[in-house]
Amino acid sequence: MTTPEPTSPHSNPVTVIGLGPMGTALAEALLNQGHPLTVWNRTPGKAEDLVTKGARRAATVADAVSASPVTIICLKDYETTYGIFESADDALKGRVLVNLNSGTPTEARRALDWAAERGAEYLDGAIMVPPPLVGQPGSVFLYSGSRDVFDKAGVALASMGDPRFLGSDPSLAVLYNAALLEMMYATMNGFLHATAMVGSANVSAVEFSELALGWFMPSVVDSTLAEQAPDLDKGNYPGDLGTMEMNLNALEHITRTCVEQGVHSDQPRLMKEIAERAITEGYSGKNYLAVFEIFKKATPAT
Repeated sequence: MTTPEPTSPHSNPVTVIGLGPMGTALAEALLNQGHPLTVWNRTPGKAEDLVTKGARRAATVADAVSASPVTIICLKDYETTYGIFESADDALKGRVLVNLNSGTPTEARRALDWAAERGAEYLDGAIMVPPPLVGQPGSVFLYSGSRDVFDKAGVALASMGDPRFLGSDPSLAVLYNAALLEMMYATMNGFLHATAMVGSANVSAVEFSELALGWFMPSVVDSTLAEQAPDLDKGNYPGDLGTMEMNLNALEHITRTCVEQGVHSDQPRLMKEIAERAITEGYSGKNYLAVFEIFKKATPAT
């Protein structure tokens, strides 16, 4: 990952298309950094507060894109983007479009072709923080596609958060976004399920979190994964400190505990099934990280 070279001053004109909570946060961050800002939204009233702060409200999408060399798009999805820009095709020629919609890698690659057909330069991106953190230290935005386009939009991108360039494949930002969010949901589900387990014995979430989040996650889970990440790249899963069978035994105990305590048992049961598949496929003597090889493959058809 790389970041753009520092550029100054922050006075480049920028357009923001889409003023939901996130789009509004992006626009405010750009205004705060001194960018002359043009905004457009299907519901014009959503621009009122930004106009009072110095933004210019465009009457049409074509007018909005024509007002700035760089346009930031923050809409629901790629199809919404195509529909909104249908009336502005001519205005896109020679402009830089930075798309911060959510979607899939295939959609991101198609968007690059869509922009190229209209003569626009395109960069795909993903916002990795909620609206209140936009523009704040530590807020990370992911981008992929043309490095030249990334550099051209660098001042605007740096005004919204810490911009990380992932590479020339335009689908990488969306792919990273999906992967990181999947990790977030899996981690949250793990904590919530574990809290429900101890909660069955009247342990409070606050009490459990002190041990689970204050010690176990950073000291055991995070450090273990960071230390063993190189082995994932090598496909090296030595079982000298614990085999897949040992982990399957633990997952069986976890599942039985959930049943005994009267809490939801689908999550540990699924993890047990994945470990069983790893053993079936020949990883019985390897450590638990060998399930990485199972995750690399598509789920078998049923």
